[in-house]
Amino acid sequence: MDETLQLRIYGDASLPALIYLPGLHGDWTLIGGFRSAVAGKVRFVEMTYPRSSNWSVDDYAAAIEEGLLRHGISHGWLLAESFGSQPAWAMVARGRFAAQGLILAGGFVKHPITISLRMAERMTRRLSSRFLVKLIFAYAKYARFRYRRSPETLATLDEFIARRTPEDKEAAQYRLHLVAENDPRETARKTRTPVYGLAGLLDPIVPWPPVRRWLKRNCPALRDYKVIMSADHNVLNTGTKEAAQWVLKWMNEEVS
Repeated sequence: MDETLQLRIYGDASLPALIYLPGLHGDWTLIGGFRSAVAGKVRFVEMTYPRSSNWSVDDYAAAIEEGLLRHGISHGWLLAESFGSQPAWAMVARGRFAAQGLILAGGFVKHPITISLRMAERMTRRLSSRFLVKLIFAYAKYARFRYRRSPETLATLDEFIARRTPEDKEAAQYRLHLVAENDPRETARKTRTPVYGLAGLLDPIVPWPPVRRWLKRNCPALRDYKVIMSADHNVLNTGTKEAAQWVLKWMNEEVS
């Protein structure tokens, strides 16, 4: 199962599809609050990546496309969180899935600070299993406070913790390597797929000012970019209500 992309789908097939591509953690355990906020308005698709240390970004894109087609989903909106923006750009470039729009949620084109990725990759490699357990329990305490207003996210927190295994750490480390090596800037320059951006004000992981600046200067398909003052890097769950409002507004505008 760890080597298979897993999908979960919520909502009627008559609704517009919104496909969530998770960030570095690679699963659906932190998206419950946002899913509830858009329930009944979209057909929400969420996924868990395999714990692979040999997939390319293009492999991720191909697996997502195949998984969606198995469920009869050939077009829709891509909601790409952080790392998820990299396979999302690959899907746009491949053109096999009819992306009606791409929303970057704490996402990016080429990461603005590659040296920080190299450092994070090295640090992750050096983490011992014992220290990893300590980090997980420390995060659990923080997360219960951080998501205290999101009962849907709190309900999946135990699953989030259970998934943080040594194999999961290796997969996250490898995803950092993929991000450092990947460069979809040419795709962003040429795409006609409408592009939107969401970011939290406090985001040291993917600083939004250089991301937004590059998109405005180089991506003609950029329609809008919003910074949510109350949110951080995990903008979909720390700025849930406002993020959901913007996503639904953008989707409705394109339909109009």
